[in-house]
Amino acid sequence: MPETAPRPRLARLIGVRPGEGPALAWSWAYIFSLLAAYYVLRPIRDQMGVAGGLENLPWLFTATLLGMLALNLPFGWLVKRLPRARFVPLTYRFFASHILLFALFLYAAPPEWDVWIGRVFFVWLSIFNLFVVSIFWATIVDVFSTSQGKRLFGFIAAGATLGAIAGSSLTAGLARSVPTWGLMLGAVVLLECAVFSMRGLSRLSERLHRVPAEAARAGEAIGGSVFAGVTRTLASPYLLNIALFMLLFSVTSTFLYFEQAGIAKRSFPDRASQTAFFASVDLAVNVLTLGVQLFLTGRIAQAIGIGPALAILPALSILGFGLLAATPTIWAIVAFQVLRRAGNFALSRPLREVLFTVVPREDRYKAKSFIDTVVYRLGDQVGAWSFAGIAALGLGSTAVALAAVPLSAAWLVNSLWLGRAQAAREREEAGSGGGRPWGGGAGI
Repeated sequence: MPETAPRPRLARLIGVRPGEGPALAWSWAYIFSLLAAYYVLRPIRDQMGVAGGLENLPWLFTATLLGMLALNLPFGWLVKRLPRARFVPLTYRFFASHILLFALFLYAAPPEWDVWIGRVFFVWLSIFNLFVVSIFWATIVDVFSTSQGKRLFGFIAAGATLGAIAGSSLTAGLARSVPTWGLMLGAVVLLECAVFSMRGLSRLSERLHRVPAEAARAGEAIGGSVFAGVTRTLASPYLLNIALFMLLFSVTSTFLYFEQAGIAKRSFPDRASQTAFFASVDLAVNVLTLGVQLFLTGRIAQAIGIGPALAILPALSILGFGLLAATPTIWAIVAFQVLRRAGNFALSRPLREVLFTVVPREDRYKAKSFIDTVVYRLGDQVGAWSFAGIAALGLGSTAVALAAVPLSAAWLVNSLWLGRAQAAREREEAGSGGGRPWGGGAGI
């Protein structure tokens, strides 16, 4: 289509430019399949976590962090030795094989094994979610430019929301009639669809890439050190602040997660009702998110900039936790959880990925994976054990909410700093003719 030809109204509304449509379609199919698979499994995980005892959740979060640390090194080795077209499918099929094993155990194991299978599955799915989604966004950041990211990442994230709606709707509707192992088999099929879509996107990456030298290297192994995810993050104030952003988000999210888990256990007597409740909350979040992602995220980012847009979620958290401290009711907690998660999926998550468009390619896979998985779960640890400590002191929801307010304020300042640093790196990249001058990960 020539540049002068009028674009369809929907393309103008979303901000899609000529030549970007096929890559967007593959991106949508890719993330739709991933999130549908995860949201088929997520309510099962939440129910199993409750069944294993709320008092054991901090230990499950600890096991999740250890699992993240254990997997980051072999993943770093894959990134070092294999091209993207090979290490991404290998990683997804590694997780798919585990889903098949869980389905087999749930089908064949005696009932007295259920609690322990549930605890292992809780830890495994908490690892699975962060790894597979982090790899997706690393691939997207590797394909699209910074300017494209500001316009399109919110729209791409809408594919995740549609997948999440499909997955949670499926589980909410079938949880009482289809055995858990049957739902797991559906998730395996969806994960294989994600592999197929990723390959379709990779075939188009050279047409989109803004740096010809990087496009030529897309089919090569990235190389570098197995430990680069840690060392390059620690060497760069920019990456360290992205890690701080993730840590503060995770700590405050864990506070709300534990409150929601307690509500479900007190309010719903049986396992099927608890699973359906968690799926219904997921569905409410995703429906609320979708319209913003489709039509507003890109416009907000271009209108006010990455930093102020990232600061919206911590600002909402300050208000929300302040309200919970004043009126710690069940419905206030649920409403805040829905609004906060919707704000994360619609704004914070897609715009946070734009921050990685101005780092070297090795950092997009290794440092990003470390931050998205280990740092995120470290935040879970801090949040989980802090929550347990507050409860051990005999303090309730008000104390938890009050502790979260200053954390959210620090998170807001951090968001604004990251926005300025990202803009400075983007200007430096433009001034150097599209190259990436931050080879070692140090700098801003």
